[in-house]
Amino acid sequence: MATNGDILHPGMKMADLMNRDFTLSGVLERVGLSFGFGDETVDEVCSRSGVNTATFLLICNVYLSEDYTPSRETLDHIDLRDVLRYLRLSHSYYEGTAVKALSGTLKSLMSPCGDTYKMIISRFFSDYTLELSRHFEYEETVVFPYVEAMLDKDVKDDFSIGQYEQHHSDVQEKLDDLKKLIMTYLPQECDQQLIHTALSEIFTLETDLRKHTIIEDRILIPAVNRLEDDGDGDSVSPGDKLSSREIEILSAVAQGLLNKEIASKYNISIHTVITHRKNIARKTGIKTIAGLTAYAILNNLIEV
Repeated sequence: MATNGDILHPGMKMADLMNRDFTLSGVLERVGLSFGFGDETVDEVCSRSGVNTATFLLICNVYLSEDYTPSRETLDHIDLRDVLRYLRLSHSYYEGTAVKALSGTLKSLMSPCGDTYKMIISRFFSDYTLELSRHFEYEETVVFPYVEAMLDKDVKDDFSIGQYEQHHSDVQEKLDDLKKLIMTYLPQECDQQLIHTALSEIFTLETDLRKHTIIEDRILIPAVNRLEDDGDGDSVSPGDKLSSREIEILSAVAQGLLNKEIASKYNISIHTVITHRKNIARKTGIKTIAGLTAYAILNNLIEV
């Protein structure tokens, strides 16, 4: 896989970067940067606006190459708050601009069609926009506040980014189906130019959403996973004190309970159990169930 330095670098002129692929102008806006940068470099433009340069370049790299996967070292230099700002502004763009434009195009496209065609396409697109809105709402009300709490070292709930991975749905599948319906099944009396416009808007939205999902999967989730692995922000090493919930999980493991049984007992997800077990192993330096059982007995966490 390519690394950050293989594709872009902070010393290149911002104008050259925009000329390379103008879809990057959307990234520019969504991280809080503006045009009018003259001959300034990427680093100069980002620094002037208080945007982390490594974060901006990393997002641009994903747009330029969907095969790009950041290295652990690259993730060390990004600012997760800038990633969250990009994701939030992306949501606003999708719902406030792209989806509304596509809705208007579809309405004009379907106007000469029969009631059955209108009803089917309208209902299909309405279901899609509702699914998209729910997906964004979950991220805005659950995932992003959790990440911010992690950064502020003020986590109060029992959520983990593993739960987001499990919940993370692919919001592109229905767009692909809509594209096929329009290309294949609309009557020929429909305006061909409007069909072209609708397909162009769907392709553009589909591509951007795919990159959006890649950024969540390859940047947000791995970076937050590392925050969780570090506990309260410091490097976790054997001998660090277990939290009260980790002691409960450890005791349950030592008693022979399976992950799903532990999840049911404490009303948490299996992914949360796995995260706790990973932290327990890291803190104690012990990985096997037999070893953890011995540890729990020696530390008076369970009775023989």
